[in-house]
Amino acid sequence: MTGERVGAELVAVLTAVSGGQALVLTADEGTRLPSGPLRSEHRSMQAGLRAWVEQQTGHSLGYVEQLYTFADPDRSSAGGRVVSVSYLGLARDVTEGAGWRDWYAYLPWEDHRPGSQGGALVADVVEPALRSWAGQVDDRDERARRELRAGVCFGLGEQPWSPELVLQRYELLYEAGLIPEAGGTLVPGERMWADHRRILATGIARLRAKIQYHPVVFELVPDSFTLGQLQSTVETVAGQTVHKQNFRRLVTAQDLVEPTGATETATGGRPARLYRFRRAVLEERLASGTKLPRPR
Repeated sequence: MTGERVGAELVAVLTAVSGGQALVLTADEGTRLPSGPLRSEHRSMQAGLRAWVEQQTGHSLGYVEQLYTFADPDRSSAGGRVVSVSYLGLARDVTEGAGWRDWYAYLPWEDHRPGSQGGALVADVVEPALRSWAGQVDDRDERARRELRAGVCFGLGEQPWSPELVLQRYELLYEAGLIPEAGGTLVPGERMWADHRRILATGIARLRAKIQYHPVVFELVPDSFTLGQLQSTVETVAGQTVHKQNFRRLVTAQDLVEPTGATETATGGRPARLYRFRRAVLEERLASGTKLPRPR
């Protein structure tokens, strides 16, 4: 008996923040993440990933970390069983027209900043659809389970909105049949090839969780920055605002930054002091961790 052949697909979720937008590097006119199969000439999975990203986007990868491995037989790319090994990377340099796309175009319900459509989309479209989905079952316990899951994932009723539950929200919309990947069309958002939107959701979830305990946000800002720019970057990634005074108090109290001695005059008001990240904080906080304020 011959066993089923299983292939490995390497997928990159490379993110950046520029101009108030959370960006992800894409290929094929934004329809997929940079990816490709692991081949015999690749000396490692990371080497294969770097080769595919550079070939498909022209971008050279810096630091990446393994994100997650997907092996669902019914949700892989076409052509037999495929194991998708995904990686998360961060970038500062964004080349215009090089495949960078706003990740909220793919997951619009995740952006709850003032002026965005996420909150209204959840209230006007997602919540009624999920309540209808929950009401489709006759079993009382199952209906209660569905209602609780919808409430926790999307912050309905008395439940708070948790920015890091990105994957859980995507999976719930999939299970409820509300997005194209599951045959639905009710909830808007650009579709990606195969399971790439699910992988993008996983990358965003990892990054949102990580900024709560690790100074990873400094990898998304220039070497020198104002505190306003730093706060904007955190809010862009989290999809929510943070309290200005609490944010600045926590950043300065933990000695995460130090002044450069220069100022930024392009802010439109008073010159703002420029800061840089204290790299020594990585060693100092290795044991205790670095905490940034949670979005509200």
